[in-house]
Amino acid sequence: MQIIKFLGYLLFSSLILIGCSDDDDNVNNALQTANRQSLGTSANSLLSAANFTSLTVEIISVQGFEPTTAAVNGFRDFLQERIFKPDGITITQRTVSSSNKAPFTIEEIKDIEKNVRTLFNEEGDITVYVYFADGSNEDDTNEQVTLGSAYLNTSMVIYEGTLRRLTSRPGAPSLSTIETATLNHEFAHLMGLVNLGSPAQSDHEDQNSKGEPNNHCNVSDCLMEASIQFSSGIMDMMGNGVPKLDAQCIADLQANGGR
Repeated sequence: MQIIKFLGYLLFSSLILIGCSDDDDNVNNALQTANRQSLGTSANSLLSAANFTSLTVEIISVQGFEPTTAAVNGFRDFLQERIFKPDGITITQRTVSSSNKAPFTIEEIKDIEKNVRTLFNEEGDITVYVYFADGSNEDDTNEQVTLGSAYLNTSMVIYEGTLRRLTSRPGAPSLSTIETATLNHEFAHLMGLVNLGSPAQSDHEDQNSKGEPNNHCNVSDCLMEASIQFSSGIMDMMGNGVPKLDAQCIADLQANGGR
C-alpha cells in the first residue's frame, strides 16, 4: 500500500483506489466461491439455459500430458448433445509445469486448482475446470486404478498418466477413446448423474459392495457404469468405441433441464 502524507486531494484519491481494489477482490472471491461447491450442486446450471446461456471449459494440462484432439472434439460433441447453451460452448486449453506431487490425493488436486485455475463463472457464462494430471490417484492398486474424478461442482481431474499406461497394453483401446470416455463420464457426474444433483427418474443407481448407492448406473454398457471410472472391465466396455448414456440416465438429465 502506498501512503501519501501530503496533499489531501491525492490522499483522498489513493483511498478511493484502494477501496475499489478491495471491492474487486471481494467480487473475485465471490465468483470463485460459486465454483467451489459440492459435487452435483451446479447440475441444473450446467444442463439448462435458465441461469447460464453459455459454457466455458478450461482444460489445463501438465506439459506433455495434453489430451488428444480427437478426445477434445468428442467431448465437445457430447456436451452439445446433452446441454442447452444457446450462446455456445467454448473450450480453452493451456499447459502448466508439473507439480511433482504424483501420485495425488484429491486434496492435492484441489490445491493445484487453486494455483492454476484462471476462469470462473461470469454473468451468463458457467465455467468448468479440467486438469490433465501427469500421474495417478494415490489409492490405485494393482487390480484397480482411477481414470478420473469429478470432485467439486465445476471441477474434475483426468489422470492422464494412468490413461497412457493403460493404452500401452496389448489390445487396449486407443488413447483418444479412453480420454473421451473419461471426460464424458466425469462431466456427467457434474451434470448430476447418477442421483447426484439430477434426481433419478427411475431406479437405476448401482450399489457398491456394501449395498450403498454409489452414483453410478446399473445398466450394462452405460457410460455411467462404475467400471468406466476404474480400469476393471474397461477394455471390454470400449471394444466398440466410447460408451453412451442409457435411456434412464438421459431421462434424468432431461428432467433437470438438459437434452
